Amino acid sequence: MLKTIWGPDMTLREEELLRRERRNRKYMMDLKSENLVLNFQLEAGRFTTPYLPEGIHGGWEAQACQLRGHFLGHWLSAAAMRYHATGDGEIKAKADAIVHELALCQEDNGGQWAGSIPEKYLHWIARGKQVWAPQYNLHKTFMGLVDMYELAGNREALEVADRFADWFYQWSGTFTREQFDDILDFETGGMLEIWVQLLDHTGKDKYRELMDRYYRRRLFDPLLEGKDVLTNMHANTTIPEVLGCARAYEVTGEQRWRDIVEAYWKLAVDQRGQYATGGQTSGEVWSSKGFLGARLGDKNQEYCTVYNMLRLADYLFRWTKDARYADYIEMGIYNGLMAQAYWQRFKTNGQHYNTPDEGLLTYFLPLAPGSHKGWASETNDFFCCHGTLVQGNSTWERGILYQEGSQLYVAQYFDFTAQVQVEDRPVTLSMTRDTLTGSFHLSSTSSARQNIHENTAKYPRHPDCRAEVLTVETEAPVEFALHLRAPWWIQGEAVVTVNGGEEVRVKAGNGFVSLNRVWSSGDVVRMEMPMRISTWSLPEDPDTVAFLYGPVTLAGLCGEERQLTVEGGAARLLAHDGEREWGAWRDTFKTVGQERGIRFIPLYQVGYEDYTVYFPLKHI
Repeated sequence: MLKTIWGPDMTLREEELLRRERRNRKYMMDLKSENLVLNFQLEAGRFTTPYLPEGIHGGWEAQACQLRGHFLGHWLSAAAMRYHATGDGEIKAKADAIVHELALCQEDNGGQWAGSIPEKYLHWIARGKQVWAPQYNLHKTFMGLVDMYELAGNREALEVADRFADWFYQWSGTFTREQFDDILDFETGGMLEIWVQLLDHTGKDKYRELMDRYYRRRLFDPLLEGKDVLTNMHANTTIPEVLGCARAYEVTGEQRWRDIVEAYWKLAVDQRGQYATGGQTSGEVWSSKGFLGARLGDKNQEYCTVYNMLRLADYLFRWTKDARYADYIEMGIYNGLMAQAYWQRFKTNGQHYNTPDEGLLTYFLPLAPGSHKGWASETNDFFCCHGTLVQGNSTWERGILYQEGSQLYVAQYFDFTAQVQVEDRPVTLSMTRDTLTGSFHLSSTSSARQNIHENTAKYPRHPDCRAEVLTVETEAPVEFALHLRAPWWIQGEAVVTVNGGEEVRVKAGNGFVSLNRVWSSGDVVRMEMPMRISTWSLPEDPDTVAFLYGPVTLAGLCGEERQLTVEGGAARLLAHDGEREWGAWRDTFKTVGQERGIRFIPLYQVGYEDYTVYFPLKHI
């Protein structure tokens, strides 16, 4: 089974992803600890002042909301990931102090309960009374605590989680199987995954019993029978449950858990189809299998579903080494995680706009004609995706490089440096992108460094190619296999060379190009992947298409549906527009041969503009 290389052995150098990490960290640190823990303190009776604290959180964190307190668990999880990836001691210190406050709240609650909501919410759902997803809420607290132990070494967090689990063990044991199945029909979040993690960390038998109780047979058994139990069902209710199955397979080795995960993916993705962004949902529910066009609206692709489906794809990739899961992750990164969070305008001196220069988070990614993104505030919304926002941007190091023995897999193409051990020998891999520009002059405020480079003359126009360069450093020659993903979007053939020698050519869809050799220090691998405009049609309507450049979905900047007239291939409808800016190629386009032109930019670069993703075609 593959293992992701991250933590102190992986250093990310991709500037745009680092910008997002820095912005995410600032957001996390700007949120005051007293506001993060307020709902827990209120529940435990530890907040007694008659005055509300400054900057009190609103939205789903408001004291009148039944989901109050859900965000803190996400925050702790993100802090733990950030610490594990970078050794960030400041954010760990803040997180450790919060964990200790939760321990004090638990003590004042009687020694078990550590939630931000009252226990009676769970008694209410047992009676069938409508309550807004209390187990979903409480799972987040468990998640943050367990991640703080697992990734940041906080022993107190594990102790709080273990005592909190005693309450659930006693409560869940008072119901028959049928009664508890009724309770599981209320959204439970990733409670199953928590019991698996705690079993792994403590070995206590109570967690095996909790896993059995939280086996959601009304979902899992029909999945194994091949029935469609997802169409029009709430998506992010079930994805965390199946993530629990994935973790259960890895901890217990029992095949039934893996069978559930693979059946879920087959039904959710393979049989359902995908939008051009990679998502499959609308209004938080799974779309009909093979019929996505009628669901294009203002509530497509919830951010939470993107984050959690990428986690699921990572499990499947590590188990199977199948590149299609890495392809899925790549689309979700660019057209989900990046398209829906931490947008920032790039402008130069003297430019002024009527809209803000930043966007924090969009709950959904609208795909209807003439859509626009709805950006959340920092402290007055706190819907569910605020939580996955801080987790998804806490560390981008994961999911790039994987290892199994002497097999190394490069799954995503971002600049990085990683240290690995192969046959007990240290190996350093460094990947950088050759921008094919020949210039370091990147903006009006850069150093304007100039140099004469062959690429300046070699590529007078946009090269329509992505070139990645990987360098190997070793103390002594060592044999291992290096596997480079051949993405689905390659046009023609990718060309791979080692030290400028014989070319290896690979087409899209071939999974990985494998280089098995004795590597020496200074060896250089170069992979050139040609890109062109491609189209992605609705599964039920080949004449309604979206446009992509490589893995990146493009958005047409227009406020209404526009029909495009096409003669020949639809991919020829777009041509480069504004292709060069200082020392950088720009992936922006315009329509050709149309009565009214439309500019296209990457969807993740859209801020406050109206945009359209899907266009009907008229063939002539």
